[in-house]
This record gives sequence, structure tokens and C-alpha cells, in this order.
Amino acid sequence: MFSKILIANRGEIALRVIRAAREMGVGTVAVHSTADADAMHVRMADESVCIGPAPSNESYLSMAAILSACEITGAEAIHPGYGFLSENPNFVQAVEDHGLKFIGPSAEHIRMMGDKITAKDTMKALGVPCVPGSDGAVNHMETAQAVADAMGYPVIIKATAGGGGRGMKLARSADELETAFRTARSEAKAAFGNDEVYIEKYLGQPRHIEVQVFGDGRGHAVHLGERDCSLQRRHQKVLEEAPGPAIDAATRARIGETCAKAVADLGYEGAGTIEFLFENGEFYFIEMNTRLQVEHPVTEAIFGVDLVREQIRVAAGEPMSFTQDDLELRGHAIEVRINAERLPNFAPCPGKITQYHAPGGLGVRIDSALYDGYRIPPYYDSLIAKLIVHGRDRPEALARLHRALTELIVDGVDTTVPLFHALLHEPAIQSGDYTIHWLEGWLEKNVG
Repeated sequence: MFSKILIANRGEIALRVIRAAREMGVGTVAVHSTADADAMHVRMADESVCIGPAPSNESYLSMAAILSACEITGAEAIHPGYGFLSENPNFVQAVEDHGLKFIGPSAEHIRMMGDKITAKDTMKALGVPCVPGSDGAVNHMETAQAVADAMGYPVIIKATAGGGGRGMKLARSADELETAFRTARSEAKAAFGNDEVYIEKYLGQPRHIEVQVFGDGRGHAVHLGERDCSLQRRHQKVLEEAPGPAIDAATRARIGETCAKAVADLGYEGAGTIEFLFENGEFYFIEMNTRLQVEHPVTEAIFGVDLVREQIRVAAGEPMSFTQDDLELRGHAIEVRINAERLPNFAPCPGKITQYHAPGGLGVRIDSALYDGYRIPPYYDSLIAKLIVHGRDRPEALARLHRALTELIVDGVDTTVPLFHALLHEPAIQSGDYTIHWLEGWLEKNVG
């Protein structure tokens, strides 16, 4: 086991890793920008190193600064959290070249899944169901027209290096295709430095279902059920729950076994998430995230496992502490992402926290780096807390979420808490009968 690891991240996910490491007796090093000198992850870690000024590209995205921090402190491994450098294969390679261990999958697997076309081809070869689409990248308008005509409208154009909805455009008819194609390529170039796109059949009312997988890097893997992440705004997840309200036990076992086998066949190491669109009882692969997900706590709640602890164990060469037969799903869990944003336009709302009180009680967990007097910097993502609840069933989890939200106090900045209060009264949320398009429609009618 490692004696000391460095966490190449900030905020609640850095705290999450520090807590798991501390329970394991592993020392921790926090890195921080000048803007995060007073951040909770800096206070909680055993050691801390300032790696640069506030802008991410001069601190949390600086490979040289992070590797130097490892050298200074004697850290043996790096946990990337999510975001920043967590899915950068060049960073993984640099970590390994410096004789350190990256707590996560190999550079090869990150690179493979980072390119959407390669990922789709790989998964198709491994027996994972995929959305009908173009055979590789589409670089010319004439090819795009031929593919779309053969497939039938509507179609969606996606950046091969994309994510978070950037470089993604919908064409409902031939008249819309050229504008969508050119806009997607332009956005992709600006966001990722790569204007390659591909085309897929657009599904009308799907749910967004993702399967949590975990591999030991030596040909063994398990799945930990699915999460429903269909409540989204501008392709960004807002609420996640597990198990999915629309997935029965037989369907769960079928897709889970397919994903676990694919991951085992790849020789994949660590946590990963295989994401699907789900419509009319069928799954269609869209991408694989080769890291820990923001919403991993709902899976931890229903299976009673610590995924971060398992990441550290496997990276240190130890076997997984559970098998598929050991994993028993219990109850229902829901997570809401609380952002420092001002409604109705969801504008970021940095500022000083004048009062903070976290909810508690049975089945309530909050992952947050907030404290009284903390000043939220304007330089980073607006996520300030994740509220996770667990109950014996979905109705109990919903009731517990409502209760926990009424206890939560975050004063000094605007947050998205009022949005969740409103959503919990909606029949579609109460019944679990919603798709990836439901929230956008609801916001248009109710928030503006």
C-alpha cells in the first residue's frame, strides 16, 4: 500500500479522496492555487503545496507543477478526482514516466475512450449495443448528407473529442443539416482543438442510463448496477438516482453483465462508467468515462462500498475486495447537485458563505467543501455541494431528500436549492417517469 498520495484536484472531490485515504492510513498531499489557499481540502490534507495562480491552466491543469509537488513531498501516487487532468492520457503517461502511479486506468484506455469513434468501435467489437451512426468521422458535407439520408432524420452531429454537450448539434431535417454540421465542427475546434465529428441517429425520448464498472487491470471486473441521470440541463446532469426507475432486475443483470465482460476483456483498471441512451427497452452506448463520476455516491449508498478506497487498493496492486456475487443492491439513493448559481438564468454566483448548516440524520450524506466564512472563488465550476439520500425504497428516498433540503442552509450566495424544492412536487419526478428532455421543457415553462 502507498504511504502517501497526492490529490490533483480541489473542492469536495479532493476532500472525498482525503477521507478515504485517511481511513486506510495513507498520507495525503493537497495541491492548490493561490485562490484556494484557505480551501477545506487544503486544511484537511496532511500536507499542501501551492502550484500556481488562480487560473486552472496555470495551476490545476499544470502537469509540471503537479509532478513537482509529488517530488517535493515524496508522494508515490496521484489521484486525479474528476475533471481537470483526470482523463488526459498525456498526464497519465507523464506520471508513469516519473516513476509514480496514476490511480486510474492506463493512458491507452483513456485515449481509446476519449475518442468517441474509437470508443464506439471498441465497444461494438466487445458486444456492447451502440446507437446506429456513421462509420467513423464525417469530414465533408456531402458525406454527412448521404449518411443522414440513409439513416433517416432526425440525426445528431457530435464531436469525436467531445463532452458536456459541446460540439453537439441536432438536425431534424435535411434543411437543418448543413448549419448543424458546420456549427458542430466549429464548436468542436474551439473547445477541443479537433473539428472531427460523427453522426448518430437521434433518439426521441430516451433516458440517460449509466453503468458503474470496476476492473482490477488483470482481466477481472464487476458491475455495480446503473444510475439514471436523465434530469439534465444543457447536457449537464442535475439529479441522479440509483437504481434507475425504468430498469427491472432482469434488464439490470443483462446490461451489467455485458459491461463487466467488456471491461474485463479490455483489462481495464479502476472505476469507469459506461453511458447509454435507453429507449423502448434497448440500450445504446454513447461514451465511457474513464474516471470516478460526480454521482458515484448513489452507487456507494445502494451497494455499501467505498469506490475511492477500492481505486486506491487496486492501484497499489491489491485485489478487489469484492466479487460480483458479493454485491447486493439495497434500497434507493438520490443525489442532487447544488450549484452556486442565480435563478432563473443559472448565472454563477461566487461570494462569501455567511452561514452554512449541513443536514443530517439517517440516510443523509453531503459531500461539500463549504464552511462558514468560506469565499467561493469565481474561477472554477459552480458545484458547491452534493446532497445524497438513501432509503429503503424510492418513496422513502424522495421524502428524505425533501426533509434534508429543508434542513440545508447556505447563506451569502444564491444556490439551486429552490429548483429542487420545486421539482420534488412534480408528478413526473414523484413517479420517476421522465426522459432527458423533460427538465428542459419544465424549466422553459416554470423558470424562464
